[in-house]
Amino acid sequence: MNRFQKLSVATTAMTMFLIGVGGTVRASGSGLGCPDWPRCHGKWYPPLTFHSIVEYSHRTAASIVIVLVLATAAYAWVRYRSVATIFWPAFSALIVIGFQAFLGELVVKSKLNPHLVVVHFATSLALLALVTLTTVNSFRPRGGRFGPLAKEAAGVAAGTAVVAILGAYVTQWNAALVFADWPLFDGRVIPPFAGHPGAVIQFVHRLAAALLGVAIIHLAVRMTRAKARKPLLILGWVAVATWALQAVAGAAQIWTSLSAWAVAAHVLGGGGLWGAAVALAFASYRLTAGSPRPGSPGSGVGGPEGGGPDGGGSQRAERPGGSVGSRVRAYFLLTKPRVVELLLITTVPAMVVAARGWPSVGLILATLVGGSLAAGGAGAINCFVDRDIDDVMERTHSRPVPAGAIEPPRALVFGIVLEVLSFAFLALTVNVLAASLAVGATVFYVFVYTLWLKRATPSNIVIGGAAGAAPVLVGWAAVTGHVGLPALVMFAIIFYWTPPHFWALSLRYTEDYAAAKVPMLPVVRGPEATARHIVLYTLSLAGISLVLYPVTPMGPIYLVSALVLGGLFVRRALALQRRPSDPREAMRLFHFSIAHLSLLFVAMAADRLIGGSFGSAETAVQGAVFVAGAVAFCVSQAAIGYEALRWRRAGGGEPRAAAFLDKKASPSHP
Repeated sequence: MNRFQKLSVATTAMTMFLIGVGGTVRASGSGLGCPDWPRCHGKWYPPLTFHSIVEYSHRTAASIVIVLVLATAAYAWVRYRSVATIFWPAFSALIVIGFQAFLGELVVKSKLNPHLVVVHFATSLALLALVTLTTVNSFRPRGGRFGPLAKEAAGVAAGTAVVAILGAYVTQWNAALVFADWPLFDGRVIPPFAGHPGAVIQFVHRLAAALLGVAIIHLAVRMTRAKARKPLLILGWVAVATWALQAVAGAAQIWTSLSAWAVAAHVLGGGGLWGAAVALAFASYRLTAGSPRPGSPGSGVGGPEGGGPDGGGSQRAERPGGSVGSRVRAYFLLTKPRVVELLLITTVPAMVVAARGWPSVGLILATLVGGSLAAGGAGAINCFVDRDIDDVMERTHSRPVPAGAIEPPRALVFGIVLEVLSFAFLALTVNVLAASLAVGATVFYVFVYTLWLKRATPSNIVIGGAAGAAPVLVGWAAVTGHVGLPALVMFAIIFYWTPPHFWALSLRYTEDYAAAKVPMLPVVRGPEATARHIVLYTLSLAGISLVLYPVTPMGPIYLVSALVLGGLFVRRALALQRRPSDPREAMRLFHFSIAHLSLLFVAMAADRLIGGSFGSAETAVQGAVFVAGAVAFCVSQAAIGYEALRWRRAGGGEPRAAAFLDKKASPSHP
């Protein structure tokens, strides 16, 4: 298994464990062991009482699942964005678990409202289905057929969901012991339904469970006779065994008058049966004749994992005169959607920090739509201006303009139209400052970076990074109507993140840039000097990330995240410095940098939404963190200045850059 497959399997297993812990909470009556949320009796650790510890263990397990789901989504976004069958389930799981956490808060504050409890349980089943789908697709993302076996397996999965929801209502209506025996109903096959409102739901639940067992056994036998593939046979008979154990656990609940172990086993068995049924349904669809195997052409898994912002992988489009769909796709690719994704993922956290909570949904959507138009327009204009470079470079020659899918003048007009729409939309729905910042970033990106710096100096991406940092200013201005100091620090975080991020990519594609005569730092100064600069800028980034903590101020969640992510980034940069000519090490840093920025801004939003502090030591911690961050930033910047001075004194600068490019482009230097 590759790393993503291991991560997705771990996420699925931990989600299953979480459902089991939830069953333990229900069985022990510990649902209100922590009567407040997210703390427990006003503290971040539970009191040493049984019910509090049991309930807090559930929250701890949920926190681990959140981290795993977030890591899976981030990994999928970094490596598998082009594989929809992997990316979208992973991303959807992130949304679902956020909704589930919100429901968990409502359940506690409503004092275990039965309907909310059932919805919370159903959401956990949806989460398990999504992480299971991610796991199945990570092994076989493409191919498949919705044949008879797949249809029957899908029916079994649907039936499992129905039985599970009915079981949740049996518990919430206190109907588990309506009948004192099992499998009969007070000695009858069909009981009288008068006398207890839960009698009907209990009868329907048992009947549905029995029919589900028949369906599961029929499916397993049918797969065996059809000589289905081994994974399907294993899943099929695992589902049969799980259903049998689940039936015994259900009977044990009645025989032991709802003993805690029986209730917990029944809930865990239900989760296990649901997971097996979902995996069986998805695998039945995927494992059909002609499906590509992992690592084979078209499978999308097991080969090089790549693709990142600004074209970490080729984007192919149709030639002019193709179908309407192919033309729409070409125009969509013209906007560099992967870059837009990365820009927007920093906008929402900036808005959350500015609002000290969730802004209105309408404001968020308006800002994202307007920001997407501006970023897409910038990408389209950049494709027009750089079409000569893109045509030479292997990494970019399949973009819509050099590939001939869109004529250059149309690309330029399309980009300008998007910018006009962006300004008008943001000015009308948000405010003029946000509109001006969004379009102003495009002007800087096109005229300062693309037309001037990119082709003139190895420092192009250092200064040009300001354009990519503008979305946080747009988000802040959308909420507050002005640009505050915290927004400027967030701007600086992205500004100093951009050079190590992009230099890592340019290390991988040095020959591309040399062929196009673009004086990127690795082309002009070589991999060793570039790796040194990456380390220094990463230290600057780590320092400025810490400075945000006292300036905003943030809380423990952000501080711990900044320390851990910054340390990992520096560690990865040092690994690259040890092997600066290894393109695999460069791409590892490139991919990690995307995850770093995403997780850091997610941590900002989580910190603002959840809260927390160091209490009376808060001021001292803020002062110490500010000094540490400022020292790291200043020392690294001084080292960067010293590097530049040495380069100048050694005869570097623009003339040497031009000569180096001419040399790289000569026949004697392929």
